[in-house]
Amino acid sequence: MANDAASTVSFVGSGPGDPELITVKGMRLLEKADVVVYAGSLVKEKVLKYCREGTEIHNSAGMNLDEIMSVMVKAAKEGKSVVRLHTGDPSLYGALREQADILDTEGVPYEVVPGVSSAFASAAALKKELTMPGVTQTVIFTRLEGRTPVPERERLSALALHNATICVFLSASMIDKVVEELGNGYPPDTPVAVVYRATWEDEKKVTGTLEDIASKVKAEGISRHALIIVGRAIGGAGSSGRTSLLYDKDFKHGYRKR
Repeated sequence: MANDAASTVSFVGSGPGDPELITVKGMRLLEKADVVVYAGSLVKEKVLKYCREGTEIHNSAGMNLDEIMSVMVKAAKEGKSVVRLHTGDPSLYGALREQADILDTEGVPYEVVPGVSSAFASAAALKKELTMPGVTQTVIFTRLEGRTPVPERERLSALALHNATICVFLSASMIDKVVEELGNGYPPDTPVAVVYRATWEDEKKVTGTLEDIASKVKAEGISRHALIIVGRAIGGAGSSGRTSLLYDKDFKHGYRKR
């Protein structure tokens, strides 16, 4: 049961890095926040420029879950405006559920404000679509198994059999293993791109194929803060996709006659 005296905690996606890519709603919540807890290892501090002077700011990089929630619950029950600032979008690898469960138990209401995922920021940096008519209409978000386990049926080697576009998060440090597992379904000449810190000032884009992407990524010294995208949809002009029906002159729909 919600505590009528508690204020609403706002989980806000800060976007991929560029402070201008936070949503207008997220920016406005930061402007009026009394307390902000941000993921300091990933969220660019420039986003905090939207906070007013005197805002109580906590960097969660050195805090455990109990410490983070203690700050948020206490502030909310005191009627303060609380923002929990996540990188990208809170719904992707954001540990949102475990925080929300505690707020539910404490009777503290909360809302979730979406943000721009690094997957979409990376596609924008590459100036590519993740889908392409005649090539793939499916995008898979996943990660390689590390300290966090991945169900056997969701291993990269199994997902690669779909030949869809795959966005691999949190796995750049294991690029050789990523390539090995993707090779179970994709041919060696499949396009691959690795985008390091998309939208940040030091953004890097490394493109290649499954055959050479690992060596290129190592040469650039990239081992973290990078997204791996694989699939024919991100290929060059020679990709064998078709134009969409949406703007085809012979395609009729509710807004346009043939």
